[in-house]
Amino acid sequence: MTASAPAIHVLTGPTAVGKTQTALRWAEQHEAEIVSCDSVCVYRGMDVGSAKPTPEEQRRVRHHGLDLVDPRERYSVSQYVDMARAAIADAHARGKRVLVTGGSGFYLAAFFGPVTDELEIPAAIAEEVRSLHRQGLAAMLLRLRELEGSRPPDWLDLRNPIRVAKALERRLASGRSLDSLREEFMGRRGPFADHPVTCEVLERPDAELKGRIAARTEAMLREGIIEESERLLSMRLDPELTSSRAVGYRATMDWLEGGKRVALAGLSERINLDTWALVRKQRKWFRRLGLVKESA
Repeated sequence: MTASAPAIHVLTGPTAVGKTQTALRWAEQHEAEIVSCDSVCVYRGMDVGSAKPTPEEQRRVRHHGLDLVDPRERYSVSQYVDMARAAIADAHARGKRVLVTGGSGFYLAAFFGPVTDELEIPAAIAEEVRSLHRQGLAAMLLRLRELEGSRPPDWLDLRNPIRVAKALERRLASGRSLDSLREEFMGRRGPFADHPVTCEVLERPDAELKGRIAARTEAMLREGIIEESERLLSMRLDPELTSSRAVGYRATMDWLEGGKRVALAGLSERINLDTWALVRKQRKWFRRLGLVKESA
């Protein structure tokens, strides 16, 4: 780290744990600005379902990283890093501290290590992988196993089509094994390696968190996630986009496309289940990044 690099405080935790209100209080007490670490809040018009800070909350504390792109656009972790760097430098220049808050794993990882490499993916390879992706996860895994000569490494989430597609792109573009690519990648410096970074992880008992998730789902259904999802459907989003797969929105879009044959209570239950699955995934990220003990 260098003397000129401003300190960054990270406040994270699973969905619905209470990050927004805790972050607002911390920022007000420490004269800080907030940099969002949420992969859905970057999209304009996706407000209710992402639990985006309200206009009043944004007036209380200046926020960065909200409403950056249209839901039809891709937004990469590289773009996020560029935004966060600029926001942190801007806040520091005005004498403000910086609080990063949110629970999106890849964005969060940027503050603790490398998240991108410099490998360029040729258009032909990108199209080949997209074609396999359209055929399904099994087709991508078959191609990956052909290239690796054995079972893909244990660290790759073989149930996640997006992760498998990214791995396949890099394997084809480099001609190198995934383990070799990962070893080189882990030796890179993270984008915020020069900054002193502190972190706090908020948690609640499972029963309490599930109650908060259910309450938030009901509030979202009252406050407009259905209307927001109708607008997303009208955009005919690419199914690979984060905006198309976002928790809450995906279930609501499926419900709308199914002609609302399932009662609203059924939609609520689906959103709750999907949100709890996200919580489990977020907790894995916290352990992977060393933010909580492995036994937590």
